[in-house]
Amino acid sequence: MIVLIAPQKDIENETQILDQLFESGLECYHLRKPYKTAQEYVNFITEIDPKYRNRIVLHHFHELTNNFDLKGIHFEEEQRRKYIESPTRYFKNLKLFGKTISSAFHELNDLEHSDFEFDYHFLWSQFPSETQTTSERKRSDVNGIDKLIFCVSELDANTIHEIFALGYKGIVVMEDFWQSKEPLENFTNLKTVYDAIITKP
Repeated sequence: MIVLIAPQKDIENETQILDQLFESGLECYHLRKPYKTAQEYVNFITEIDPKYRNRIVLHHFHELTNNFDLKGIHFEEEQRRKYIESPTRYFKNLKLFGKTISSAFHELNDLEHSDFEFDYHFLWSQFPSETQTTSERKRSDVNGIDKLIFCVSELDANTIHEIFALGYKGIVVMEDFWQSKEPLENFTNLKTVYDAIITKP
């Protein structure tokens, strides 16, 4: 699966572009807007075509899953440690039947030994960024781990092939995606490569 994360700051015509991405096959959109209020989250969601809202996962204001037919909720690393790895009643008032629960991890060891049964997991820092040298890159092989793990990485065609060879089941597309002048075209090209890989016998 291809997961697209929202830009932290709004861009022009963002929800219209998002509807076009959904129409082009985007299955999962992580709504992460740390500078928005709960009401601004509501306003943003209501601008999206209702038939696509069940593809949206919330990083903040998880209680909004009670008001909208959304895909699920996501815990960033700090949230996970605060609400899941310590005894809490966090889920008491959330209506999560049929919805996904996911989380982000920066260390493979933490992911592998997490006791909570997340529907899928993000694993960060697996491939080099502009500030890393080749020798600093991490290429963790997750083939032997019986969990659904998606790789957060800067992407190109070769990187995607490598990601799936290492056992990842999905890719997470980040902020740089939204800096493109042609996000719809970029997504279509990315999905073409992705579809070719997952359908290859």
